[in-house]
Parts: sequence; C-alpha cells; structure tokens
Amino acid sequence: MIENILTLLPARQAAERPDSPALAGQDEKDKWYDISWREFDRRVVIAARALAALGVEPGHCVATFSANRPENLITDFACYRNRAVSVSIYATSSPEQVAYIVNDASCAVLFAGNATQYHFARQVQRDCPVLQRIIVIKPIELDKDDETSVLWSDFMKIGEQAGESVVSLVEKRASEAQPSDIATLVYTSGTTGEPKGAILTHSNYDYALEAHRLRLDMLSPDDVSMAFLPLSHIFEKGFTYVCLMTGIKVAVNRDPRSIQDTIKEIRPTCMCAVPRFWEKVYTAVHEKIASMNPVSRGLVGLALKVGRKRNLDYKRLGKTPPVWLEAAYGFFDRRVFAMLRGAIGIDKPNIFPTAGAPVSTAIVEFFHSCGINLVVGYGLSETTATVTCFPEKGYVLGSVGTPIPFVDIKIGPDSEVLVKSPTVMSGYYNKPEATAEAFYEDGWFRTGDAGYIDKNGVLFLTDRIKDLFKTSNGKYIAPQNIETRLGTDKFIEQVAVIGDSRKYVSALIVPNFEMLKAWAAEKKIKYASIEDLLADTRVNLMMERRIEELLKGLAPFEKIKRFTLLPNEFTMESGELTNTLKIKRRVVGERYRDLIDKMYQ
Repeated sequence: MIENILTLLPARQAAERPDSPALAGQDEKDKWYDISWREFDRRVVIAARALAALGVEPGHCVATFSANRPENLITDFACYRNRAVSVSIYATSSPEQVAYIVNDASCAVLFAGNATQYHFARQVQRDCPVLQRIIVIKPIELDKDDETSVLWSDFMKIGEQAGESVVSLVEKRASEAQPSDIATLVYTSGTTGEPKGAILTHSNYDYALEAHRLRLDMLSPDDVSMAFLPLSHIFEKGFTYVCLMTGIKVAVNRDPRSIQDTIKEIRPTCMCAVPRFWEKVYTAVHEKIASMNPVSRGLVGLALKVGRKRNLDYKRLGKTPPVWLEAAYGFFDRRVFAMLRGAIGIDKPNIFPTAGAPVSTAIVEFFHSCGINLVVGYGLSETTATVTCFPEKGYVLGSVGTPIPFVDIKIGPDSEVLVKSPTVMSGYYNKPEATAEAFYEDGWFRTGDAGYIDKNGVLFLTDRIKDLFKTSNGKYIAPQNIETRLGTDKFIEQVAVIGDSRKYVSALIVPNFEMLKAWAAEKKIKYASIEDLLADTRVNLMMERRIEELLKGLAPFEKIKRFTLLPNEFTMESGELTNTLKIKRRVVGERYRDLIDKMYQ
C-alpha cells in the first residue's frame, strides 16, 4: 500500500494518463469544461507554490469556504504538497460558524467561493485577527478598503512567479511527508453542541482509500462520477478521492439545486448521494407511473416484478437466473428500465453509494429492481467515511452492509456500534475531553449509533442513541425509523417526530407544497393562503390516512397520534437543520414548543 496517497496523487495520475480528464467544472455561464490530469497537476503545483510563498508552513490549517468547485480540490492537494491541513467549511455556514472554525483551527488563509462567502469572510476577519488572507475563487470586485484579499487569478500568479527557493521548498515538503501528518480537519455538524474538528491523518486516508479499492473493485477509469454533495462532507470528499485515485473523471456540480439538470448533462455512472435524493427520484417516478394509462401501468408493474426476481432473488445472492427470467428481464430492461434510467440521467449505472441517513428498504428494492445499484453504507466523519457498506453479492436489505477491509465493529453498552480501525480519527482538534469521551480505554470508538450485528456480521442500525426517546408510558421510540417511512410519501417533504417524555408520539410535518396544491386543485379545494390550505379538514384527513398506511406494522405506541402541518420548511439558514440536513431536534423542539404543546392538550 502506498503511503501518503494524497500527497502526489495528481502527479502520479498525470504521469500515467496525462490527457485523460480528471475533472469537469462549470464556467460562470454553467457550461461544462474538462480539466486533464496534466492540467490538474499543473494547477495543484502552482497553488502549492503560492501557498508556500504566502507563508503557509507544514501543519498550518488552510480553510476553504465555498460551494463545490474544481478549485476546492486544487487547494486540497496544494495543501497536501505543503504538508498543510485542509479545512473545508460548508458554503451555507453563517459568519458565526465560519468564525468558530477559523479560530479553532487558527486558519490564516481562507479561500472564499463567491461574493457572499467573501463578505462573510470579511466579517469574520474583523473579529478574528488570526485570518490574514482571503482568496476569492469567483472573479468579483473586492471591497475598496480591502488590502489583504486577492482573487484566485492573482493567487495563481504568485505561484507562477515563485522563485527557485519556493519551488525547492514545496518539493522538499512533499518528499518529507509522513503518514502521521494531519491531512484534514472535518468539522462535525454539531446537532447537540458546538462543532468538533475530527483529525484525519494521511494514514487514515491511506487505509480508507485502499479499503475502498478492495471493496469497490467494480469501479474503473471508464466510470464518470458527479460530486453532488458538498465536498466539505466526508462522504463526498472520501468518494471523490476514491474516484480520483481510480482515474475516474469527477464532474464537480456547483449548485445542488440544479442536480436534476446536471445529472442529465453528465450522465454519471457512479455518484454518492444521501437518501433524500433517492426519495425524491422515487416519488417523481411513482407519480409518473400513476399518470400512465392502465396498459402501460400494468407493463411497468410486471417489469418491476421481473426485475425484483432477477436482481434481488438471483443476482444479489450470486445465483444464475433461469433462462426464461433472463430473457424476460432483457426485454423489460430495453423497453422499460432503460427509459426510466435515461429519464433520471443515469443510463449506464455502475454503483450509487448512499449513506448519511436511514434509507427505506422499499426504495432500495425499487431501484435495484430497475438495475440501479444503490450501495447502502454507513460511516462518520470520525471514521474517514465508510465503516460498512453493501458487498457486491449477498447484501441484506434493511441493513447497512458489512465492514469494509481494515475495519472491525462490535456492539457495546446501550446497543452502541463501536469501531476499531486505522481509519478512525486520532481525536478532536483542541478538545481532549471530547476525545476521551469518544473512545473506550481499549481504543474502541463510540459512534453514538445504536444497532445490532447478525450472525453473518451484517450491521443493522436502529437509531442515533441521542435521538432515541422514551414516552411517559416508558416506551422507547426510534424517531428516524418513523421519519424514514414517512419520507417516502409524495406529499411529505420533511418530518420531525416528537414524543420525549410525552404520553404519545406526534409529528411536525412539512408537506410537499407542489403536490399538495395539485391535489387541492383536483379536489376543487379553495384557499387564500398556504396556512388556509394546511388548516383544511380534508387535507388533514387525507394526510392522516396516508400516515396510517405508511406506519402499518409498527407497534401501536410507535404510531403517530397527532400531527401538525407546517407552512415553512426546516432550513440550515434558520438553524433547524445541520449542514448535512439532519434535524436539530433541540432547536425544533424549542422553536415549535407552542405547536407541540397544543398536540398534547
């Protein structure tokens, strides 16, 4: 296994496949362009020299506060050549959140993506003397009184004009890189308190990358990936590094809101995504199926039965399908599934890793039946992403798969999933007490997730331990399980399940407003505002029936007895969601206390 894989990864790939595309980016008019491995490596070298010229030393932290751009990856690898530490900050972070990370990591240099992030960074700079230099990636007009910031183009000129001493210095640093060097600080999203910077060393990444090479051996340089999740998210950062190590072209999607369009332009064969993406695709496909004429709808239903039998009853288990089944699947694959996949934008699917939240088994079954291989997995920032994922054969629906190479898991007190692996972080930056709390004395890392392992070593998650609550009747409730079931419904956009120390379970529900308005028009329901529509008895009765159907099979004490429909979404900007789109239950509970109390009167 190569040590410090990331330090010279672009250089090695440039030597092997100089003219092949490493990245695809979008210009300011959203037109796509390719960056070859030779050009990618050239830009990394120049950026590395510029950082060195600006005084960045080994061990220094460099922040990137930007939506996804090729420059984010260039700065990552420029840091690695200098033995510096890359610190990614979510593009949606507030000035207060940016200031916290800049101060905690002592970042003297920060890359800002656009004008908004630049002006936030300027606010931070006024309050954080440690921040000495802002480099703005998008060409914008800098403040007239700003004497410390430069545009990306000028930053790169610094590297191009660097003298021989700087050139030699960067080469020397790269040659002296150690596996124990810190590569990144990945800040957790802070659902229960202030963010913590997980210290991930080059050794952590070396083992993680090798583990993925062994487990995901179906990937090849012929694949195309789309970096759709924020590159500040360990899931996307880790998978993008796996793709770059494999020689896969990575298209860097700048605006996640445009994914439905960009996926059809790029046609990725692999892409990591959170379950919410697949929930929305699932809902849209089923809405399309429901609008078909009876004959077409029946044909799709038959195709799904054949696809499920072939892909899940045979291929999943490593069995050879009967000749008649293979022939039937071939027919439906050409006539039905190919059109469905093409409409989504993934007509040549390889694998599509999904993690970050629970995913409905119904959704996994559906996409596998259609020939789209969702690889369900589980991981954390603290474990350099993946702990477990579906193997190619023998994966168990409803699980999060089996441990990847070099990773050991076991179940500890309170059903907590524990991990021991060379991919586990060395600790939290500047937080010795939090680090001590995260590990048992024998070195097992405490994930905070509850689950169980079956006799074949397959991991099943039940919930976040901190999310589990007990009703006043003494019944334990796993809210994520309920929220995952409800999230598959076309009329439901977001759910927060309530019930801690209450006598029954309730929920705050944000409807899918477009779907709800269409339904209201069909039922000739008139309303003056969204609030009027949500208060309508017919709407609430329809939602009640759907919720009852979705929660069939749960114990009576787990079912939702009361719910309230909200006129506004939970958002990151309002502080109700983390940067990884997880609900901040404490914030939601406090903000909607009056509405919650009404459901228990």
